[in-house]
Amino acid sequence: MLPIPELDEAPVAEQKEKTEEPKLFRVLLHNDDYTTMEFVVYVLQSVFNLDEEKAIQVMLNVHVKGIGVAGVYTYEIAEMKVTRATELARENEFPLLCTMERE
Repeated sequence: MLPIPELDEAPVAEQKEKTEEPKLFRVLLHNDDYTTMEFVVYVLQSVFNLDEEKAIQVMLNVHVKGIGVAGVYTYEIAEMKVTRATELARENEFPLLCTMERE
């Protein structure tokens, strides 16, 4: 029979893994002279899941200030929302510009 090596029974120090919070990105809608306010509200409700009151508020920011924040998401979700909003605008023949920037 082979001898069994002696097991070290000293407690093992647990390593604390540092998990970083995912970086967040703002999705922005930009004002233009052709996209209707109604369509912007529709995009905010259908793509960004905003209620009507919040969608109107964001749309007015876009209209008055030239830009408005549609939402803040992780990179992948922000990218998907930008793509979907842009596709929806093009399907309806609007030049609505939707971008994202790091928060």
